[in-house]
Amino acid sequence: MANVSVYNMEGKEVGTMELSDAVFGVDVNEHLVHMAVVAQLANKRQGTQKAKTRSEVSGGGRKPWRQKGTGHARQGSTRSPQWTGGGVVFAPTPRDYTIRLNKKEKRLALKSVLTSRVQEKKLIVLEDLKFDEIKTKKMQAVLDALNVSKALVVLNENDQNVVKSARNIENVQTALTNTINVYDILKYNTLIVTKAAVATIEEVYA
Repeated sequence: MANVSVYNMEGKEVGTMELSDAVFGVDVNEHLVHMAVVAQLANKRQGTQKAKTRSEVSGGGRKPWRQKGTGHARQGSTRSPQWTGGGVVFAPTPRDYTIRLNKKEKRLALKSVLTSRVQEKKLIVLEDLKFDEIKTKKMQAVLDALNVSKALVVLNENDQNVVKSARNIENVQTALTNTINVYDILKYNTLIVTKAAVATIEEVYA
């Protein structure tokens, strides 16, 4: 089992915590992690891009000039792709970009990135994270104490004082244990997790 330090909001070490190997000590599967990131980015795409083909552009029904004798190349329509205002060759049409992974693949990809964060010493466990008011300065003070500038903060419950205190800080994002994903964990340099959130993650994904 990996043994990590536990810090308080002032950045001082207050103890240690053993992490479950079933979640934070698996063999890192880079291929699955890559698939999960590709799938997440692909699933964000709207797929509503559209351009008209020559059959959909209005007009162009009359031959612009006679077939022979003008000195011009033969033309059948002013809506052919080579004309300004003409249709587009192989125009994009609305499509679904969805990529699906099964549950086992998603779980293993998430465990892999959690394990990689532990191995790279980019996972910080906080004893607790609570504010009595919404104050960006307080959240910034916690990050400064931990010497972190770009982080994903994982909470066990939706504490609005913490969420709203963090949302105005650049390169900092909060997430709940049931909304963490591979892309966000990789996007931020450091993963900050409360002790309660670690316990929930181990319970759900072990």
